[in-house]
Amino acid sequence: MSDISRSPNVFHPTKPSAVGSRNSLAQEGRRQKDEFDQLIQEETQNILDLVQTKLPKEVLEKLEVMGGLKEKLYNYFNQNYQNMFNRYIVTTEDEMTKKVRNFIDKEESKTLARYTPKEVAELLDQIAGADRFNTGEIEKSIVNMFGHLHGHIQRGVNDLENETNSLLRQKTDVGAFVRGENAYSIVKCSFKDNVFKAKTVTDVKLSVNILDSELISPIFQYQSTVEYLIKDMISRTITNYIEKEIENLQEQLVDEGKEELQDTEIIFEKMKRVPTYTDDEVEDEKSKRYTFLAKSLIDKIEGLRAEIDPKEFDPLNIRENLKKIIDLENVRNRGFNTAINSITAILDTSKMGYQYIENLKNARELIIREYEDVDVTNLPDERYQIRLKYYDAEQLQKEQDAYDKQMEAFKNEILHIWDVVEAIYQGNKSGFKVNDFDDLSRKVAGSIKKAKKDSNDPLYEEIEKTWNKITLIKAELTDVERLNQTYLYEKNLYKKMLGAVRKKISVIYGYQNPQVRVIVDNEISFLQREFEAFDYLINPYHVLPGLLLDVDITSIKRKRYTMMAMANVLNEFLSAVSKGFQDAAFATFKRRRSTVRADLNQSFASSDEEPIVSELPKGPAAYSAAEPAEGGEEVKGKADVTPAPSRRRGGSSDGLAEL
Repeated sequence: MSDISRSPNVFHPTKPSAVGSRNSLAQEGRRQKDEFDQLIQEETQNILDLVQTKLPKEVLEKLEVMGGLKEKLYNYFNQNYQNMFNRYIVTTEDEMTKKVRNFIDKEESKTLARYTPKEVAELLDQIAGADRFNTGEIEKSIVNMFGHLHGHIQRGVNDLENETNSLLRQKTDVGAFVRGENAYSIVKCSFKDNVFKAKTVTDVKLSVNILDSELISPIFQYQSTVEYLIKDMISRTITNYIEKEIENLQEQLVDEGKEELQDTEIIFEKMKRVPTYTDDEVEDEKSKRYTFLAKSLIDKIEGLRAEIDPKEFDPLNIRENLKKIIDLENVRNRGFNTAINSITAILDTSKMGYQYIENLKNARELIIREYEDVDVTNLPDERYQIRLKYYDAEQLQKEQDAYDKQMEAFKNEILHIWDVVEAIYQGNKSGFKVNDFDDLSRKVAGSIKKAKKDSNDPLYEEIEKTWNKITLIKAELTDVERLNQTYLYEKNLYKKMLGAVRKKISVIYGYQNPQVRVIVDNEISFLQREFEAFDYLINPYHVLPGLLLDVDITSIKRKRYTMMAMANVLNEFLSAVSKGFQDAAFATFKRRRSTVRADLNQSFASSDEEPIVSELPKGPAAYSAAEPAEGGEEVKGKADVTPAPSRRRGGSSDGLAEL
């Protein structure tokens, strides 16, 4: 054991190294009291000499009435300087002493007998070295923890900035929900007054579309075939190999002092490397596309989906075992389950409870409601509803067809009530007076015709009518617009038509309410209400294959508790499941490796050695599969599909000249 005392464990004003002590063991026998007295006496004498020099004699005599000035100054310095400054120094010395003592104890324990306990890392290092026993995984975990911590801190700062900006703006807008880096994912965000409490309650609809390419963990439909899942994994592997080759090529160009590839050149280089790993020879067993998985195995799982008929199930078959491997890796359900766990965990930690959840696993749809009841008249003013669904291209096509049919149905109903009201209007007009501009134009039509008899100007009745007097003329759609219908023109037209119909009814009946008017008003109100609800929905033409998050929020205008809490939930969810938008110009930009280049050492020695170029990844060489040789002979064993050495070394066949 060390001779250094393990204090301070007590409090004492004079005991060495105690808490609050004036004395410390680190001073090694110095006479602390004498040092204090010398310092204080010197400072007291200096001040006293200054006072006696500057002050008149009569003032000095008055100062000496209550005692000597020197003693007062001495006591002042002694109490303040010694009790405050010196005790702070002593405490600092004691802390340093403890650290040195612990360090000495640790070093002494290493030199003791064999059976003395040692650090686990040192013991493992002495047994097998760093190759077999290492702390790499622990270090990675620590790095990940710090990374997540910094991410949470950054998001917290961003939330604070957003809330501060919202308070400064004194209004609620789309920016209160999704931060700037995720604003591109918004499909629709709408704020409107609540139907029942327009003055105090706001209804908000927010729809976010996360594309397939942006998902951290890919999502597949439940009925996706095993063959599709395996081919998708092979495709991702090929893409990763090509990415590594391009990175090595960029590093090689930097080492050789050449310009790095531009964005378009990188794309062409990636395309040229695709035939290295795969081809379109589907029927050839020796095709490169079967390097990762043989054609015989892919044929076995053709058409195999998530479930096998129990009558046909045989645990010893090849296809059942291949499917079991995919199921054990949970490739089919991993992505959607991750999204569900993420959104529910974030809701729990955000104290956004919910009373109703329905997980339609096979349909890849999740419904969460804060309250089980769906009748808005029975629900509180602070509530939310979340719908999370994964759409593929085929589902979106069906949704678009249904959207077209619904729009056509509204068109027919609105035109029908337009015709009905027009018939009622014409039937209620008096034939003895002018009721509107049409009656007036028919009355003066003869006079206008006579006035234009000798002129070449056409009559109004002979001109083709292209404007409906409700909204402006619609421009002809292009092929791109036909494939991506917005229906903005039609929605605006139908809303104005319903407003014009209601106005015409009021002109016909005034303040009277006969049965016909009540029937027509009810029908107009029904169409307006249903059409507004339809317009409130998401247009499937604006959604791309991927994950769709649809949130409906009702919040009190002056409180906005649910609204702000849901904003935090959405930002956390997007950070958890989405990689976000990546601009190719920024994603491919990389700082030149000038800090690791050998020519920066400024050495005068001649070097004839070639620059060291990192070897490209061996690709799928570790996969056991057959690949045809150039001579047509079958090569057995492991297949090496890496590019030729000339391509790796930047020779004439690297394809740069073609760009």
